[in-house]
Amino acid sequence: MTDEINHSLPEAYVAIDLATKDSGFTMASDIQTCSLLKTLAATKPGGTFLELGTGTGLSTAWILDGMDKDSVLVSVDNDARFLEIAKDHLGTDPRVTFEHADGGDWVEENLEHRYDYIFADTWHGKYLLLDEVLNMLNKGGLYIIDDMLPQPNWPEGHDLKAIRLVQELEERNDLVLTKQVWATGIIIAVKV
Repeated sequence: MTDEINHSLPEAYVAIDLATKDSGFTMASDIQTCSLLKTLAATKPGGTFLELGTGTGLSTAWILDGMDKDSVLVSVDNDARFLEIAKDHLGTDPRVTFEHADGGDWVEENLEHRYDYIFADTWHGKYLLLDEVLNMLNKGGLYIIDDMLPQPNWPEGHDLKAIRLVQELEERNDLVLTKQVWATGIIIAVKV
């Protein structure tokens, strides 16, 4: 199975992966999650995509790989050093706009925008400003989060935050969701 994934790596993936390791960034999405992000991106032709938490662009490369030529992606991160890696390797793709901004500030300034696909890979849109970000999701749109299974880099008490988040998502009547005990623990929700 891993060999199958390796054959379909996005063009910039290996270079971004090497730059990520050199940079010391340790919060990159795993390859299984990235592969799923690509597959789900392919379900939204001509779609508007939002990634909260670019990191170094590993997941961004996969999302772009699944998007068609008429789709657009906004990817937001607050760390210029890591965002620069993504820009260096993916910045020539006209479908993507990289935003260097605090996630909370960016969300607050862009509440009127709507998206068909949101990958919330940072605190904002996941543990903070959840309602605001879910309001940015179009009907039928995908909301995706990972790292919902215990991770070695979680600070003490983070497991309780994750449990509360899952409960909050389950209690909403505007989402249909699936919790996957796979990769790092993924939740996929669709706005209804």
